[in-house]
Amino acid sequence: MLNLVFVVVLSYLVGSIPTSIILSKLVKGIDIRQYGSGNAGGTNVFRVLGWKWGVLTIILDAVKGAIVVIVVARLYLDNFPFNNITPFDDFTLVQIICGIVAVIGHIWTVFAGFRGGKGIATALGFLLTLVTIDMLLALVVFTITVSLSRYISLGSLAAAVSLPIILVVRENIFGVDIPGYQTILPFVIGLVLLVIYTHRKNIDRIFKGSENKISLFKRK
Repeated sequence: MLNLVFVVVLSYLVGSIPTSIILSKLVKGIDIRQYGSGNAGGTNVFRVLGWKWGVLTIILDAVKGAIVVIVVARLYLDNFPFNNITPFDDFTLVQIICGIVAVIGHIWTVFAGFRGGKGIATALGFLLTLVTIDMLLALVVFTITVSLSRYISLGSLAAAVSLPIILVVRENIFGVDIPGYQTILPFVIGLVLLVIYTHRKNIDRIFKGSENKISLFKRK
């Protein structure tokens, strides 16, 4: 049990690394939360510092999610302390738990007054290791949505909502045997609800027409 607590806490700390805040201080000597939308995420870095730093922030945040699944979860050496009723082996279940905790750490980071980003990039890195094809298809949805609307927030929401739909369609219509489908689907739906919650202000601004659009060719 103590070993499980250890990897969960470590996953939270890795997820909590405030990438956008660190980069904004190194590049411009500013706290990114005091500019743009005030959010400590890649999208706000994109707007304030330009697309190159925004993309770098998103990549580093995604790496956090991948690290906890690939590296931190492997530090779990005990038998699972509870009755594992999922189709996953204990290790895979620990990976899922670590990934979700990392997303929570990114959103409510202990290193920055519990004011972090919105969890999209960290969730991307974590889920790419578990449902790779489904996540790549969701990324296509993100790319198309952002290209048409110029709203990164709308693209993030569309990709998040599309992921459980893609899982359901591939499993039940196309007959693809997705490992652990019955277990991972509820986890994914939970993450989608969390993403919608963290984007509630963006949703309001989209409906009001006041959400900022992005451009790859100039800073907003």
